[in-house]
Amino acid sequence: MESVWERPEPAGRTALTPLSRAAIVAAAIALADSGGLDAVSLRKVGAALDAGPMRLYGYVATKEELLDLMVDEVHSEIDVPADTDWRIALHGWADRTRAAALRHEWFADLLGGRPAIGPHALAVNEATLAAAVTRFPAIDDARRALSTLRAYVNGAIRTEIGELRATRATGLDKLRWQTTHGPYLMRVLADGRHPHIERLVSDGTDDDPATVFATGLGIVLTGLAALP
Repeated sequence: MESVWERPEPAGRTALTPLSRAAIVAAAIALADSGGLDAVSLRKVGAALDAGPMRLYGYVATKEELLDLMVDEVHSEIDVPADTDWRIALHGWADRTRAAALRHEWFADLLGGRPAIGPHALAVNEATLAAAVTRFPAIDDARRALSTLRAYVNGAIRTEIGELRATRATGLDKLRWQTTHGPYLMRVLADGRHPHIERLVSDGTDDDPATVFATGLGIVLTGLAALP
């Protein structure tokens, strides 16, 4: 079967609601933004476009193809700064990836795994690789550095969005959750068997999500810069 990136769209049918892959993807993203990936199916997208699901199959063969198209569309929101300093360029990519995921929380669920190969994703990957090779000229070294950076960015984003989802699911924001469970935790820590956790609870700084992300990102980039 041809890749969705190369398969032509069906010829339009003027008697019916106009369709295109772009319209299908936009409707699917709107559904996912409001209800998560569980809210996305070809039937639901067709209903949103006032078109039967069978018509959509001419444009998108499977839900997996639809998800690939959605991921690529979000990549169109992620531009990599054209900077001669590789750290500035990759820092900008990481910040923009986080911002896109916060606009489209479902995007975090699809980060990682097999590489995204749509046109927008390829443009982003080319730009990040171009930045990385200025520090790591050997292509495998550049790939490994980017894999390390992506592992941090993906994990940090998933953690932050997981906290947002937990807040919505429980009705308790982080401060209220801490207040609710604080007495239990203090009783457990009183036995002295968790001295480092006790120190963290008593003396640690509770940074905001943006600071947490930026701090960890700085640590990773500094570590990569220090490699021989």
